Amino acid sequence: MYMSVKQAAEKWGISDRRVRILCSEGKISGVIHEGRSWKIPTEAKKPQDGRYKSSESLLESIDRKKAELDSRRPLTEGEIERLTEQFVVEYTYNSNAIEGNTLTLRETDMVLRGLTIDKKPLKDHMEAVGHKEAFDFVRDLVKDQVPLSESIIKQIHYLVLADKKDDRGVYRRVPVRIMGAKHEPVQPYLVQSKMEQLLEAYRSSTEHIIPRLARFHIEFEGIHPFIDGNGRTGRLLVNLELMKAGYPPIDIKFTDRIAYYNAFDEYYLKHDLDAMEKLFSGYINMRLDSYLAMLKE
Repeated sequence: MYMSVKQAAEKWGISDRRVRILCSEGKISGVIHEGRSWKIPTEAKKPQDGRYKSSESLLESIDRKKAELDSRRPLTEGEIERLTEQFVVEYTYNSNAIEGNTLTLRETDMVLRGLTIDKKPLKDHMEAVGHKEAFDFVRDLVKDQVPLSESIIKQIHYLVLADKKDDRGVYRRVPVRIMGAKHEPVQPYLVQSKMEQLLEAYRSSTEHIIPRLARFHIEFEGIHPFIDGNGRTGRLLVNLELMKAGYPPIDIKFTDRIAYYNAFDEYYLKHDLDAMEKLFSGYINMRLDSYLAMLKE
């Protein structure tokens, strides 16, 4: 769901002009620029409006908000459904769009309701349905607190890669390159050992979960263990671990894809995790605000 510049201005108590400036400066996550208009996510928060106290870091603010969310658990089935129904469609749309899927947000919603979109490839339809099934599977894993493993990763990938039956759930056997990336994935004969090392490093890490997952995600995509579907699978793994730890799942927007790609380059060129950590933190903070606001209504 989106609101107009005028609606955002009224909601935040600032001028229309100020909202447009914030949009053009990239200060509001998830905005869409269409012609001369801006579409702003309804859950977006006014930038620099005291979302967290000046005396605390963003991670500390996130921990405080998560503690408030934890105090409201267990959530009812109705609350859980309300918090996830809209998210699933937008998440499927954005995660697939980042990888080149041509379905619009509305078309993604229609496909997930069982409809077929004329003149759109079967591949795009299958990717939408596969991603939704993979997320449903992830939600079941969260309920059972299933530990992350190579087997689980392959099962998630199997569901994601609905349109390539021979490559589903198996590590690649050929070299690959990521178009435009500053990093070259490992050779296929190293994939197995690198995945084992990655999982061991993740399990033994004592970092806060956000930098820990930011590092895991970058390293996973760097290994690029599958012939296709690595991005979608990797983002599902992030949400699996976030939800198991009691955090809301996040949806990296198609409109933020450049910042997302740049975060990988920052890590591989400068060994700097900060960009990906900030991206994850911003999304988690916004989702916590959204959860708490809905639960208070």
